[in-house]
Amino acid sequence: MGRGVTGPAGGLLVVGDVITDIVARHPGPLATGTDTAAAIRTLPGGAGANVACWAAHTGCADVRLLARVGADTARWHERELRAAGVHPRLVVDPVAPTGTVICLVDAGAAAERTFLTCSGASLRLEPADWSDALLDGVGRLHLSGYLLFAESSRELARRALAAARARGVPVSLDPASAGFLAELGVDRFLAFARDLDVLLPSRDEACLLTCRTDWADAAAELSGLVPVVVAKSGAEGALVARSGSVRARIPAVPAVPRDTTGAGDAFTGAFLAALVAGASVEEAAQRGCLAGARAVERVGGRPPTPPPSTGDTTAPEPYEAHRSDPAAPAPGP
Repeated sequence: MGRGVTGPAGGLLVVGDVITDIVARHPGPLATGTDTAAAIRTLPGGAGANVACWAAHTGCADVRLLARVGADTARWHERELRAAGVHPRLVVDPVAPTGTVICLVDAGAAAERTFLTCSGASLRLEPADWSDALLDGVGRLHLSGYLLFAESSRELARRALAAARARGVPVSLDPASAGFLAELGVDRFLAFARDLDVLLPSRDEACLLTCRTDWADAAAELSGLVPVVVAKSGAEGALVARSGSVRARIPAVPAVPRDTTGAGDAFTGAFLAALVAGASVEEAAQRGCLAGARAVERVGGRPPTPPPSTGDTTAPEPYEAHRSDPAAPAPGP
Protein backbone atom coordinates (compact mmCIF):
# COMPACT_ATOMS: atom_id res chain seq x y z
CA MET A 1 0.00 0.00 0.00
CA GLY A 2 1.34 3.44 -0.90
CA ARG A 3 2.24 5.83 1.85
CA GLY A 4 0.26 8.98 2.50
CA VAL A 5 -2.29 10.52 4.82
CA THR A 6 -5.35 8.48 3.85
CA GLY A 7 -6.04 5.24 5.67
CA PRO A 8 -8.97 3.07 6.70
CA ALA A 9 -11.86 4.81 8.37
CA GLY A 10 -11.81 4.64 12.14
CA GLY A 11 -10.62 6.29 15.30
CA LEU A 12 -7.36 7.85 16.39
CA LEU A 13 -4.91 5.99 18.62
CA VAL A 14 -2.27 8.09 20.36
CA VAL A 15 0.68 6.38 22.02
CA GLY A 16 2.63 8.66 24.27
CA ASP A 17 3.06 10.25 27.64
CA VAL A 18 0.87 11.37 30.53
CA ILE A 19 2.53 13.93 32.77
CA THR A 20 1.66 16.01 35.80
CA ASP A 21 2.46 19.63 34.96
CA ILE A 22 3.37 22.13 37.65
CA VAL A 23 2.94 25.46 35.86
CA ALA A 24 4.63 28.48 37.44
CA ARG A 25 3.88 31.82 35.75
CA HIS A 26 6.36 34.42 36.97
CA PRO A 27 5.94 38.12 36.07
CA GLY A 28 9.63 38.95 35.88
CA PRO A 29 13.11 37.42 35.75
CA LEU A 30 13.88 34.56 38.12
CA ALA A 31 15.73 35.82 41.21
CA THR A 32 18.64 33.44 41.70
CA GLY A 33 19.23 32.37 45.29
CA THR A 34 16.01 33.80 46.69
CA ASP A 35 12.25 33.96 46.11
CA THR A 36 10.42 34.85 42.91
CA ALA A 37 6.67 35.47 43.16
CA ALA A 38 4.65 33.24 40.80
CA ALA A 39 1.16 31.92 40.15
CA ILE A 40 1.46 28.12 40.45
CA ARG A 41 -1.02 25.45 39.35
CA THR A 42 -0.93 21.65 39.14
CA LEU A 43 -2.48 20.48 35.87
CA PRO A 44 -2.69 17.31 33.77
CA GLY A 45 -0.32 17.30 30.81
CA GLY A 46 2.02 15.26 28.67
CA ALA A 47 2.52 15.70 24.92
CA GLY A 48 0.69 12.51 23.94
CA ALA A 49 -2.17 13.12 26.35
CA ASN A 50 -2.49 16.74 25.25
CA VAL A 51 -2.69 15.70 21.59
CA ALA A 52 -5.41 13.18 22.40
CA CYS A 53 -7.44 15.71 24.38
CA TRP A 54 -7.25 18.38 21.67
CA ALA A 55 -8.22 15.83 19.02
CA ALA A 56 -11.33 14.95 21.02
CA HIS A 57 -12.05 18.62 21.74
CA THR A 58 -11.92 19.50 18.04
CA GLY A 59 -14.33 16.83 16.90
CA CYS A 60 -12.75 13.37 16.77
CA ALA A 61 -15.36 11.09 18.33
CA ASP A 62 -13.07 8.09 18.94
CA VAL A 63 -9.74 9.02 20.50
CA ARG A 64 -7.72 6.43 22.43
CA LEU A 65 -4.53 6.86 24.41
CA LEU A 66 -1.95 4.27 25.45
CA ALA A 67 0.39 5.55 28.15
CA ARG A 68 2.09 4.54 31.40
CA VAL A 69 1.51 6.33 34.69
CA GLY A 70 2.43 5.86 38.33
CA ALA A 71 0.06 4.63 41.00
CA ASP A 72 0.36 8.02 42.70
CA THR A 73 -1.88 9.93 40.26
CA ALA A 74 -3.34 7.31 37.90
CA ARG A 75 -6.95 7.78 39.01
CA TRP A 76 -6.77 11.56 38.65
CA HIS A 77 -5.25 11.33 35.17
CA GLU A 78 -7.77 8.74 34.04
CA ARG A 79 -10.62 10.94 35.22
CA GLU A 80 -9.20 14.03 33.48
CA LEU A 81 -8.74 12.13 30.21
CA ARG A 82 -12.29 10.79 30.30
CA ALA A 83 -13.65 14.26 31.04
CA ALA A 84 -11.85 15.44 27.89
CA GLY A 85 -13.52 12.73 25.77
CA VAL A 86 -10.51 10.40 25.53
CA HIS A 87 -10.62 6.63 26.08
CA PRO A 88 -7.50 5.94 28.18
CA ARG A 89 -5.55 2.69 28.21
CA LEU A 90 -3.27 3.41 31.15
CA VAL A 91 -0.64 0.94 32.29
CA VAL A 92 0.13 1.58 35.97
CA ASP A 93 3.82 1.25 36.72
CA PRO A 94 4.55 -0.70 39.92
CA VAL A 95 7.72 1.27 40.68
CA ALA A 96 7.95 4.72 39.12
CA PRO A 97 5.62 7.64 39.82
CA THR A 98 3.88 9.55 37.06
CA GLY A 99 6.27 11.84 35.21
CA THR A 100 6.36 15.45 36.33
CA VAL A 101 7.28 18.60 34.44
CA ILE A 102 7.87 21.98 36.04
CA CYS A 103 6.82 24.57 33.46
CA LEU A 104 8.40 27.96 34.08
CA VAL A 105 6.33 30.44 32.09
CA ASP A 106 7.45 34.01 31.55
CA ALA A 107 4.28 36.05 32.08
CA GLY A 108 5.52 38.68 29.62
CA ALA A 109 4.16 39.27 26.14
CA ALA A 110 5.69 36.13 24.59
CA ALA A 111 4.60 33.79 27.42
CA GLU A 112 7.62 31.62 26.61
CA ARG A 113 8.16 28.51 28.72
CA THR A 114 11.07 26.48 30.01
CA PHE A 115 10.64 22.86 31.13
CA LEU A 116 12.28 20.92 33.94
CA THR A 117 11.41 17.30 33.17
CA CYS A 118 11.32 14.11 35.23
CA SER A 119 9.94 11.48 32.85
CA GLY A 120 9.01 8.99 35.59
CA ALA A 121 6.73 6.22 34.38
CA SER A 122 6.04 7.83 31.00
CA LEU A 123 9.18 6.52 29.29
CA ARG A 124 8.87 3.10 30.94
CA LEU A 125 6.33 1.96 28.36
CA GLU A 126 7.67 -1.34 27.06
CA PRO A 127 6.95 -3.77 24.22
CA ALA A 128 4.80 -5.94 26.51
CA ASP A 129 2.42 -2.98 26.87
CA TRP A 130 1.65 -3.13 23.16
CA SER A 131 -0.92 -5.39 21.49
CA ASP A 132 -1.81 -5.30 17.81
CA ALA A 133 -5.44 -5.47 18.94
CA LEU A 134 -5.07 -1.83 20.02
CA LEU A 135 -5.32 -0.97 16.32
CA ASP A 136 -8.74 -2.60 15.92
CA GLY A 137 -11.10 0.08 14.64
CA VAL A 138 -8.27 2.62 14.33
CA GLY A 139 -7.84 4.74 11.21
CA ARG A 140 -4.75 6.69 12.31
CA LEU A 141 -1.88 6.11 14.73
CA HIS A 142 0.02 9.01 16.30
CA LEU A 143 3.27 8.54 18.23
CA SER A 144 4.68 11.07 20.65
CA GLY A 145 8.33 11.76 19.96
CA TYR A 146 9.08 11.33 23.66
CA LEU A 147 8.74 7.57 23.10
CA LEU A 148 12.04 7.60 21.22
CA PHE A 149 14.05 8.95 24.13
CA ALA A 150 14.27 5.66 26.11
CA GLU A 151 15.09 2.19 24.80
CA SER A 152 12.00 0.37 26.12
CA SER A 153 9.49 2.92 24.83
CA ARG A 154 11.44 3.22 21.56
CA GLU A 155 11.04 -0.52 21.00
CA LEU A 156 7.32 -0.24 21.70
CA ALA A 157 7.13 2.57 19.14
CA ARG A 158 8.87 0.36 16.58
CA ARG A 159 6.34 -2.43 17.17
CA ALA A 160 3.39 -0.06 16.95
CA LEU A 161 4.74 1.45 13.72
CA ALA A 162 5.31 -1.97 12.15
CA ALA A 163 1.83 -3.16 13.12
CA ALA A 164 0.24 -0.03 11.67
CA ARG A 165 2.23 -0.37 8.44
CA ALA A 166 1.02 -3.97 8.10
CA ARG A 167 -2.60 -2.81 8.38
CA GLY A 168 -2.26 0.21 6.12
CA VAL A 169 -2.89 2.61 8.99
CA PRO A 170 -1.11 5.97 8.47
CA VAL A 171 1.32 6.93 11.21
CA SER A 172 2.28 10.42 12.34
CA LEU A 173 4.88 11.61 14.84
CA ASP A 174 5.75 14.88 16.56
CA PRO A 175 9.46 15.00 17.53
CA ALA A 176 8.42 16.67 20.82
CA SER A 177 11.69 18.14 22.13
CA ALA A 178 14.64 19.70 20.33
CA GLY A 179 16.77 19.23 23.45
CA PHE A 180 16.07 15.51 23.82
CA LEU A 181 16.26 15.09 20.04
CA ALA A 182 19.82 16.41 20.06
CA GLU A 183 20.72 13.91 22.80
CA LEU A 184 19.13 11.03 20.87
CA GLY A 185 21.00 11.92 17.68
CA VAL A 186 19.64 13.08 14.34
CA ASP A 187 20.67 9.93 12.46
CA ARG A 188 18.83 7.65 14.91
CA PHE A 189 15.70 9.76 14.68
CA LEU A 190 15.72 9.91 10.88
CA ALA A 191 16.20 6.15 10.66
CA PHE A 192 12.92 5.78 12.54
CA ALA A 193 11.16 8.60 10.68
CA ARG A 194 11.64 7.14 7.21
CA ASP A 195 8.68 4.77 7.83
CA LEU A 196 6.28 7.55 8.89
CA ASP A 197 3.52 9.06 6.78
CA VAL A 198 3.37 12.46 8.48
CA LEU A 199 6.03 14.33 10.48
CA LEU A 200 5.03 17.36 12.58
CA PRO A 201 8.21 19.11 13.76
CA SER A 202 8.51 22.53 15.30
CA ARG A 203 10.63 25.09 13.48
CA ASP A 204 13.60 24.37 15.78
CA GLU A 205 13.23 20.61 15.41
CA ALA A 206 13.05 20.80 11.61
CA CYS A 207 16.20 22.92 11.48
CA LEU A 208 18.01 20.62 13.91
CA LEU A 209 17.12 17.54 11.85
CA THR A 210 18.48 19.05 8.62
CA CYS A 211 21.26 21.39 9.82
CA ARG A 212 19.50 24.17 7.94
CA THR A 213 18.79 27.66 9.26
CA ASP A 214 15.70 28.35 7.14
CA TRP A 215 12.68 26.37 8.32
CA ALA A 216 11.10 26.28 4.86
CA ASP A 217 14.24 24.68 3.45
CA ALA A 218 14.28 22.30 6.41
CA ALA A 219 10.65 21.26 5.90
CA ALA A 220 11.22 20.75 2.18
CA GLU A 221 14.25 18.57 2.80
CA LEU A 222 12.44 16.44 5.39
CA SER A 223 9.58 15.87 2.93
CA GLY A 224 12.05 13.98 0.77
CA LEU A 225 12.16 11.42 3.57
CA VAL A 226 8.60 11.52 4.94
CA PRO A 227 5.71 11.96 2.46
CA VAL A 228 4.06 14.83 4.36
CA VAL A 229 5.85 17.29 6.64
CA VAL A 230 3.93 19.95 8.53
CA ALA A 231 6.31 22.34 10.30
CA LYS A 232 4.98 24.58 13.09
CA SER A 233 6.31 27.96 14.14
CA GLY A 234 3.86 29.61 16.52
CA ALA A 235 3.12 33.17 15.45
CA GLU A 236 4.57 32.44 12.00
CA GLY A 237 2.01 29.74 11.31
CA ALA A 238 2.81 26.46 9.59
CA LEU A 239 4.30 25.04 6.41
CA VAL A 240 3.10 22.01 4.46
CA ALA A 241 5.81 20.26 2.46
CA ARG A 242 5.59 17.30 0.11
CA SER A 243 8.03 15.60 -2.26
CA GLY A 244 10.89 17.97 -1.53
CA SER A 245 9.11 21.32 -1.72
CA VAL A 246 6.87 23.58 0.34
CA ARG A 247 3.33 23.36 -1.02
CA ALA A 248 1.44 25.68 1.35
CA ARG A 249 2.07 28.36 3.97
CA ILE A 250 -0.64 28.52 6.62
CA PRO A 251 -0.91 31.83 8.51
CA ALA A 252 -1.15 31.87 12.28
CA VAL A 253 -4.39 32.89 13.98
CA PRO A 254 -3.97 36.05 16.10
CA ALA A 255 -3.89 35.40 19.85
CA VAL A 256 -2.83 37.05 23.10
CA PRO A 257 -0.63 34.41 24.76
CA ARG A 258 -0.78 33.56 28.45
CA ASP A 259 1.11 30.25 28.31
CA THR A 260 2.62 28.59 25.24
CA THR A 261 2.79 25.18 26.94
CA GLY A 262 1.11 22.59 24.72
CA ALA A 263 0.47 24.88 21.74
CA GLY A 264 2.18 22.44 19.39
CA ASP A 265 0.20 19.57 20.91
CA ALA A 266 -3.03 21.49 20.32
CA PHE A 267 -2.03 22.02 16.68
CA THR A 268 -1.28 18.33 16.26
CA GLY A 269 -4.49 17.17 17.93
CA ALA A 270 -6.72 19.43 15.84
CA PHE A 271 -4.74 18.57 12.69
CA LEU A 272 -5.24 14.84 13.24
CA ALA A 273 -8.93 15.25 14.09
CA ALA A 274 -9.40 17.08 10.80
CA LEU A 275 -7.61 14.34 8.85
CA VAL A 276 -9.79 11.69 10.50
CA ALA A 277 -12.82 13.72 9.37
CA GLY A 278 -11.57 13.70 5.77
CA ALA A 279 -9.99 17.15 5.49
CA SER A 280 -7.02 17.83 3.24
CA VAL A 281 -3.61 18.35 4.82
CA GLU A 282 -3.84 22.09 4.15
CA GLU A 283 -7.30 22.34 5.72
CA ALA A 284 -6.11 20.29 8.67
CA ALA A 285 -3.13 22.62 9.16
CA GLN A 286 -5.49 25.61 9.23
CA ARG A 287 -7.49 23.96 12.00
CA GLY A 288 -4.24 23.21 13.76
CA CYS A 289 -3.27 26.87 13.72
CA LEU A 290 -6.64 27.82 15.18
CA ALA A 291 -6.28 25.30 18.00
CA GLY A 292 -2.74 26.47 18.70
CA ALA A 293 -3.98 30.05 19.05
CA ARG A 294 -6.70 28.99 21.46
CA ALA A 295 -4.18 26.95 23.45
CA VAL A 296 -1.78 29.82 24.12
CA GLU A 297 -4.64 31.88 25.56
CA ARG A 298 -5.04 29.28 28.34
CA VAL A 299 -2.78 28.16 31.17
CA GLY A 300 -1.65 24.57 30.72
CA GLY A 301 -1.56 22.25 27.74
CA ARG A 302 -5.15 20.95 27.66
CA PRO A 303 -8.37 22.30 26.12
CA PRO A 304 -11.26 23.38 28.34
CA THR A 305 -13.42 20.57 29.68
CA PRO A 306 -16.92 20.67 31.19
CA PRO A 307 -16.87 21.25 34.97
CA PRO A 308 -17.17 18.02 36.99
CA SER A 309 -20.59 17.17 38.37
CA THR A 310 -19.10 15.82 41.62
CA GLY A 311 -15.71 15.65 43.27
CA ASP A 312 -12.63 17.83 42.98
CA THR A 313 -10.39 17.31 39.94
CA THR A 314 -8.04 20.21 40.58
CA ALA A 315 -5.30 18.15 42.21
CA PRO A 316 -3.92 14.60 42.03
CA GLU A 317 -5.10 11.90 44.37
CA PRO A 318 -3.56 8.48 45.10
CA TYR A 319 -4.52 5.52 42.97
CA GLU A 320 -5.67 2.65 45.11
CA ALA A 321 -4.29 -0.27 43.12
CA HIS A 322 -1.17 -1.14 41.18
CA ARG A 323 -1.59 -2.52 37.70
CA SER A 324 1.42 -3.27 35.54
CA ASP A 325 0.10 -6.33 33.69
CA PRO A 326 -1.08 -5.16 30.23
CA ALA A 327 -3.36 -8.20 30.05
CA ALA A 328 -5.24 -7.04 33.11
CA PRO A 329 -8.46 -5.06 32.62
CA ALA A 330 -7.53 -1.53 31.62
CA PRO A 331 -9.36 1.56 32.75
CA GLY A 332 -11.80 2.46 30.04
CA PRO A 333 -13.72 0.68 27.32
